Amino acid sequence: MFFAVVLLYITCSKKSAPPAPPVTIVKDTSFISPLLSSGPDPWVVQKDTMYYYTNTFGDRLAIYSTSKMSDLKNATITTIWTPPVSGMYSKEIWAPEIHYLQNKWYAYFAADDGVNDNHRIYALECDDADPVKGTWTFKGKISDTLADRWAIDASVFEYNNQLYMVWSGWQGSINIEQDIFIAKMKDPLTLDGSRILISSPANTWESMGAPPAVNEGPEAIINNGKLFLTFSASGCWTDSYSLGLLTLKDGGNPMLPADWTKSAAPVFSSASQNGAYAPGHNGFFKSRDGKEDWILYHANSQSGQGCGDARNPRMQQFTWALDGSPDFGTPVKINTPLRKPGGE
Repeated sequence: MFFAVVLLYITCSKKSAPPAPPVTIVKDTSFISPLLSSGPDPWVVQKDTMYYYTNTFGDRLAIYSTSKMSDLKNATITTIWTPPVSGMYSKEIWAPEIHYLQNKWYAYFAADDGVNDNHRIYALECDDADPVKGTWTFKGKISDTLADRWAIDASVFEYNNQLYMVWSGWQGSINIEQDIFIAKMKDPLTLDGSRILISSPANTWESMGAPPAVNEGPEAIINNGKLFLTFSASGCWTDSYSLGLLTLKDGGNPMLPADWTKSAAPVFSSASQNGAYAPGHNGFFKSRDGKEDWILYHANSQSGQGCGDARNPRMQQFTWALDGSPDFGTPVKINTPLRKPGGE
């Protein structure tokens, strides 16, 4: 009996095992570019804590919804509109953009009946606060009634309390060149007056692969009251596809061509050493913390891949030059860790 008690005492007196060392959790602060394996003509808009991304699918309109652009590959994708089997807006659905304007969601896209000459701009509207859960309604064509010409790559922006639409189009009915046009808008579905030509591909760096020489994919960005328009120049079928920049003079009128100045050279172009060929057709967004400006764009990973689905979306932070203009730098290297946007 005495032996048993002693044994019990010895057993209970043993020290417990030392606690396991704490596990160090390293937060993932990087992402890899490209964001997706395919995604021509990328576009993104932010509302509240969500980003809504889309690109050219060709046969439908769909939205990726995510709270982190760096995690786009894992985002939920929702088809919001499927075109009719036939008709003037049933085929070649290109370059969609989603915008939140005057408390409603709008989608703008280019489409035709299978004949490129018939490309025009069309719009959808969604009354729901959530563009993924809401019902989208086809609202018809948006066009200058006096010049109902070939048109693609529509984008809408507000400047000094006025809505504007910009797009790429033909001056006439023949595919000679693509130019950048602008028009005021009465509302998100109606142009106010005639289109105005503000940029034509007059320089060598805008005319590679011609004919046609190309200006397309216009996108507005405002910095401290200064208005800029990026645009994609030269044929997307060439590695020379790049971004140019239009700058509106201080106090200028966006509807006056003379108030715009074009960059003398591309402001963003191919970087073969980084696996970035023909970068262009961009959009812009703010980081989650609101402190950083980022550019979203597509590019090819190899030379000669042209205008197909090999184009994939990439993003990188950019800064501002002393004159207030955007400084995009050089396309970042693919398959290399990059710092995530602030707040992610």
